[in-house]
This record gives sequence, structure tokens and C-alpha cells, in this order.
Amino acid sequence: MRRLKQKADFERALGAGSPAVVARSAHFVVHFVPPADPAERAAPQPVPEKLSTGPAPELLQAVDVSPVTGSGALRRSHLALVGTVLPKRWARRSVTRSLLKRQVFAAFERVLPTMPSGVWVVRLRAAFDRKQFPSAASDALRDAARAELDGLLKQAGPRAARSLSSKALAPAP
Repeated sequence: MRRLKQKADFERALGAGSPAVVARSAHFVVHFVPPADPAERAAPQPVPEKLSTGPAPELLQAVDVSPVTGSGALRRSHLALVGTVLPKRWARRSVTRSLLKRQVFAAFERVLPTMPSGVWVVRLRAAFDRKQFPSAASDALRDAARAELDGLLKQAGPRAARSLSSKALAPAP
């Protein structure tokens, strides 16, 4: 799993409209866009046999191996790009936004093997009730966000996989 940081990736996921929405809950919406076609994707850069700093020891693995351009086992694993959109409108305190962001990434780590590859964006769409959660980073808020995100991602994974399979079966125009 990698974190989304490029504006273009966020725009691609959020700009895809309602077909990209795979799950909703009281506070969150999950957007999913499948990976780009191989023709659109840049060719992976080859991993150098030797590091530029000198000969590499035979027993150690190179440190510059990445999931995208790395060895066969890493390249075969799926790649989920995960981003969050947590507007100040719905989470006024930065402590709350940070807590929610950590919970989103932790939830994805828990369900990553069952999720299809692609761009995932979790967007906060409603505020948590301040009367119910008066502290900005309380254990109650953490537990509520975790439970909601776990349920949301359990719904989102199969729906995203179905949307991938239906796009693969659809005839090309």
C-alpha cells in the first residue's frame, strides 16, 4: 500500500463521479478507480544489478527495491494507492483529522490482501457529533471511527472487485 500524494490521482478518483463510489457510511465515502491501462502506465525502470556506491554484499538484498520496480515477488503483489480527504468543515481540529487519517490507513492495512489494486480515496462527508465525542482525540472517537471504517471497507472490497470484473467483461467501443 502506498499513500496518494499527487493531486492528479485525487482528481482522478474524486472526478470519476458516482460510478467510482463503492461504499458509504454515516461519516465516510469510499471512492475507487481501477489502475490505469498498461498503455497509459509508464514502463517500469530496471533495477540496477549493482548499487552505485560499490559492490553489494552477496547475502544482502538491495535497499533500493520498490514495490513498483522491484523483484518478482514484490512486483506481482497488488498495489493499492490510498488517500484521504478530511476537510476542516467536518473535522475542525487538526488532532481529529490526524486521528481519522491514521485510522483510515490502519483500516486499509488490515484488509489489504482482500482489496483489488487501484486508487482508493476515503472522504469524510459528515462531522462526528461533538456532544457524543467532546475530546478531539478520545478513545471513544478512535473506536467509533475504526468500527465504521472496518465495516465500510468490508463492503467496498467486493463492490470494487465486481466493478472491475464488469468492466473487464464489457465489450470495447
